[in-house]
Amino acid sequence: MARSSLQAHDLWGGYPGNDVLRGIGLTITAGDPPVGIIGPSGAGKTTLARLLRGSMKPSRGSATYQGRPVAKLRGESKRDFVAAVRFQSQDSMTVTDPRRTVADGFKAALKEARKAGRTHATSDAELLDAVALPGHFASRALATLSGGERQRVALATALATRPEILVLDEPFTAVDPPSRREAARRLVGLLERLGTAAVIITHDLELVERMCPTAHFLAEGQIVASGPLKEILAQPEHEEVLEMAAAAPEATRRFR
Repeated sequence: MARSSLQAHDLWGGYPGNDVLRGIGLTITAGDPPVGIIGPSGAGKTTLARLLRGSMKPSRGSATYQGRPVAKLRGESKRDFVAAVRFQSQDSMTVTDPRRTVADGFKAALKEARKAGRTHATSDAELLDAVALPGHFASRALATLSGGERQRVALATALATRPEILVLDEPFTAVDPPSRREAARRLVGLLERLGTAAVIITHDLELVERMCPTAHFLAEGQIVASGPLKEILAQPEHEEVLEMAAAAPEATRRFR
């Protein structure tokens, strides 16, 4: 059986009269190691996530899942896509019921996974461990969580459906650095065990360095550099890459 694939083909998009992205090419296949998308604010990182999700239509080119444009998926094809490709943004968890617990969220996600034929034996404790949270968090009400805890629980909930591809847009912005490093380390292990590919869209160089063997640098709406992050920062050829390396001298020295 062919592995699931999410692709961008000469992808252009943004807002009327303003293409934030111009000619992006990208392939993410289930089972691949995590890949980073980095770049300065305004480079089009979040626009790329929206185009890959199908919540924004491209002005040229296409974003496809299994060869079909995601913006045009309907019915069973749409349900398959939603089950197989999960998206998480930095503010993707909204709490509407103050009594709802973390375990309730996992239970709902697992029910959704079963409907899509995606059952697996990952326990609540394993899901929490993957984002560096202790097992007793399962009984916590979502409304009592801090911003960083909520981000990590949102990620664990996405993992509960055992997606084939996970697209994370600034997943740990509210998480303190030590917890972020530990969550990144554990998450890589679970992604490998589940066979889940991940796209890490962020300006956090350390997160990408820890999680992603390959990164793509996005600037002025285009991918201007690709490869291991250490190599991109060690020999920056594009002005935007040079500026980001200069703005993070400690990180740059550590990566070299």
